[in-house]
Amino acid sequence: MKTIFITGASTGLGRATAILFQQNGWKVIATMRNPEAETVLGQLAHVTLLPLDVTNEKLVKSTVDLAIQQGVDVVFNNAGYGLVGPMEAISDEQMVRQLNTNLLGVLRVTQAFIPYFREKGAGTFITTTSMGGLFAFPLGSVYHATKFALEGWSESLSLELGLFNISVKTVAPGGIATDFMGRSIDAPSHPAYEEANEKLWGLFNADNFSTAAQIAAVVYEAATDGKDQVRYVAGEDAKALYAQRTEIGYEAFRKEMRKNIFGS
Repeated sequence: MKTIFITGASTGLGRATAILFQQNGWKVIATMRNPEAETVLGQLAHVTLLPLDVTNEKLVKSTVDLAIQQGVDVVFNNAGYGLVGPMEAISDEQMVRQLNTNLLGVLRVTQAFIPYFREKGAGTFITTTSMGGLFAFPLGSVYHATKFALEGWSESLSLELGLFNISVKTVAPGGIATDFMGRSIDAPSHPAYEEANEKLWGLFNADNFSTAAQIAAVVYEAATDGKDQVRYVAGEDAKALYAQRTEIGYEAFRKEMRKNIFGS
């Protein structure tokens, strides 16, 4: 049995991915900040729950060490949240927390596993980025900074770790019908941007979002298809927007985005 290590496994995409892999005969190491509160995954065969806060360097090291003792084939970096609001409303503390969780947390977990994968000459890293790592919406600049960074980091890392038969991949989903918008959003506000904020959120229709299970299926594909491929765009909304951006080019797409949201 192969084993996948998942961060941010307590809800949403992380939990759906854990369930899908378990159903397909994998062992799952599901990590989360409070595993004692998990009531679903802990009941499944071949699922191990471990505590992990990706912003805690010591806990990352100790949890990864425990996982390596069991053997790991795939690492799925999924922990993260969204900081959405105008740049001038975001505090330094909020900026640091966003970068520490979404970007540095991924780097910490990955770095801790690299020697293990290198020595055994095999392994796969998969990271949840976002369609927001491929193109940008307004009022999400710091969030986009983390997701664009993860895409570039993954591309670079795939080249160096390819020397040791280690794959590096990203799954870039569009909207997912989970409680992410409520549970995993930090939304500072500023009165000068209230109208812009209303227009932005009015753009999203949850009826068009993918389910967490649909995106988990793309994670499974990335883990098992054996392809030398870094980026997996996931969800019909993300695929359509990314195709449009590719077809008309960056600048035209940016202007179209502005027009669609703000009308000018």
